[in-house]
Amino acid sequence: MRDEMRVDIEAGPDVGTPWHFGDVANEQRALANGTAFADLSHHPTLAVRGEDRLSWLHSLTTQYLLGLPVGQWSQALILSPHGHVEHQIFLIDDGITTHLSIEPGTADSLRTYLDSMRFMLRVDVTDVSDEVALLRIPGVADEIGGPYELISREDLNSRLEELREEFTEVGSWALDAERVAAHRPRLGFDTDHKTIPNEVGWLNTAVHLNKGCYRGQETVARTMNLGRPPRRLVLLHLDGSDASLPEHGDQVFLGEKAIGFIGTAARHYELGPIALAVIKRSTPIDAELLAAGIPAAQEEIVSAS
Repeated sequence: MRDEMRVDIEAGPDVGTPWHFGDVANEQRALANGTAFADLSHHPTLAVRGEDRLSWLHSLTTQYLLGLPVGQWSQALILSPHGHVEHQIFLIDDGITTHLSIEPGTADSLRTYLDSMRFMLRVDVTDVSDEVALLRIPGVADEIGGPYELISREDLNSRLEELREEFTEVGSWALDAERVAAHRPRLGFDTDHKTIPNEVGWLNTAVHLNKGCYRGQETVARTMNLGRPPRRLVLLHLDGSDASLPEHGDQVFLGEKAIGFIGTAARHYELGPIALAVIKRSTPIDAELLAAGIPAAQEEIVSAS
């Protein structure tokens, strides 16, 4: 019966995956209560093996990974030389291999970059997307959106059936609503080619502020010291009188002036219609904005001061 109620996403990076299973409010409640799970197996995974893997990844990413405990998930970014976010990575080490779970469509570019930075180090990078799968397992959401689990694809179906016996399966509607309400941006959804970590609240959760050099660090440090990123991520509380939601990429206006764009919009079971948006830092916090013609009030995520 639940499969009969399933509605899939028709376009975008998550195409073909569940949007919802017909009971959106209860799916969101189950996720908030820690009694829900989601199949994220469309996310590709790279495996990094070799004795130098953690020190190497530590040097390339924004995260402190030296001595990363076995079985502990972490989030990291890879930046361009100018500090723009190129990759968002969720990673876990099992003592032999570090697995990197990433956005759909980014495996080839990330692997190419990593291979170009191997030099003489004892590391090897392999695309294992056909071998392992990512799940969002039951539990109250942590600061990076988990708890997560990597499982062999051979065991994926049996694991999903096991979870379905006790927990509620949810799709991206519930996941997005929870993520937006928790102020967690997603690469390619709430970012663009100009995004730096300081703009979207990734400091501390994905960027370690007291580690050595990595590509793009100068931009992060300079902006942090000045405290003035050019843009800032906000949570918009949208006027609920309109049945529609703004779409990804829709412009956000202050009066007649475009001052930003909509990232992820969602209908939350408690908060109603909400959205993440990236807007000019100088926009007054108390200003009423328009998103796709819908009045919206701001909730501050990244400081405007």
